[in-house]
Amino acid sequence: MRIALRIALAASAAMLMLGSAHAEDKVLKIGTEGAYPPFNNLTADGKLEGFDIDIGNALCAQMKIKCEWVTQDWDGIIPALQAGKFDAILASMSITPERAQKVDFTNKYYNTPSAIAVPKDSTLKGTTKADLAGKTIGAATSTTHFNYASQTYTDSTVKGYPSSPEEQLDLANGRLDAIEDDIVVLSQWLDTPDGACCKILGTPEPQPVDIFGPGAGIAVRKGDKELVDKLNAAIKAIRADGTYKKINDKYFKFDVYGAES
Repeated sequence: MRIALRIALAASAAMLMLGSAHAEDKVLKIGTEGAYPPFNNLTADGKLEGFDIDIGNALCAQMKIKCEWVTQDWDGIIPALQAGKFDAILASMSITPERAQKVDFTNKYYNTPSAIAVPKDSTLKGTTKADLAGKTIGAATSTTHFNYASQTYTDSTVKGYPSSPEEQLDLANGRLDAIEDDIVVLSQWLDTPDGACCKILGTPEPQPVDIFGPGAGIAVRKGDKELVDKLNAAIKAIRADGTYKKINDKYFKFDVYGAES
């Protein structure tokens, strides 16, 4: 009888340990670009860093799971999610109706406006269609910035690039008249030696919600409501407990979350 009891207790303990190990081993694979500083960037030694990465790690800690990061070129990031390469995309992806047909989104985790940058010696005076008529504008393809530029500046040549650094390089080297991107990305670049060539021309107005959406969200595969709910709860929790502000203040001098929604 005692032997049977000992066996039963040992089995129960083993099951509890196994369950605990499974909980600790639970992994959320997150896809990101790694070429969009200060939000996500892959360093020369292969380390991912940036606001998106810190936010993702904080969300995983809040959900008591492990983050595993996967880098993916921007143009293929949604197909890679759909193919199961990772479980979520946390890469400054704007929540737009077009993308929402392919993926499901969490609530926003930040919202910053688009802006136009030009060389410091540029004679351009404004950001309207008329101001930029006949000019060549660079923007990263498959982004809201490229979509906005293509639809707005129809009297200009809009040139697509794989990522922000390529468009920045061409602007610095005089191959473009202007580039359109997130104002934070542009401002951070302008503060570096590589960006000393250029300046912010302005923020185009209006910023159509049907193009830019309500902000950047985390994308998951269609129908994964459980993961969306968990991520939304985690976003709310890190906003409430000060974790979000701590990460925000590491990178920015203002609250990139924007207005409470």
